[in-house]
Amino acid sequence: MTLDAAHGTDRSFLFVLGSSRAEGNSEILAREAAAHLPAGFSQRWVDLSGLDLPDFRDGRHETTGRPVGGVEELLLRATVEATDVVIVSPLYWYSLSAQAKRYLDYWSGWLNVPGSDFKERMAGGTLWGVTVMGHDEHEVADGLVTGLSHSAAYLRMRFGGVLTGTATRPGRVRADEAAMARARTFFQGAAPLARFPYEEADAVA
Repeated sequence: MTLDAAHGTDRSFLFVLGSSRAEGNSEILAREAAAHLPAGFSQRWVDLSGLDLPDFRDGRHETTGRPVGGVEELLLRATVEATDVVIVSPLYWYSLSAQAKRYLDYWSGWLNVPGSDFKERMAGGTLWGVTVMGHDEHEVADGLVTGLSHSAAYLRMRFGGVLTGTATRPGRVRADEAAMARARTFFQGAAPLARFPYEEADAVA
């Protein structure tokens, strides 16, 4: 497992690349956003397509805790050590890529790893998303946004939103001037505590 790390002292960002193409448009947009993080913030980049990570197997109802080792253990450690997790995925069939979804499926297993305290350690952190699509109408990514927002709400994380861009050919997101401009200030935005819709309704009532 290769982790590119730029060590800092304040917040630590884990960028999780979920594309099947190296240096894809979503990664380009994410790296533009990352380039404008304060110098004191550390960055780790994980390319899921380069990891020997099998499909997730749900073992929640087994009598003994599922052992975690190898690449999975390193990925778990990188996740819980980050203050900010950024899911970088192209929009595939109006949702996350298979690689990114499998990573989130592993979160389900980590909830039940003895001694991991996964939910407690993730609480208070911030989840972000970056996605590029072929549509100019970015509302088609609402399903992806909702999935990430609800995942953050379940873990009592903050949700910083999803940075979106448009491109249909490799590298063409650079021509989306609006997306590239949004990238430069994306991580400066406030990240409120994520809530499920019914929690927001209860708060208003």
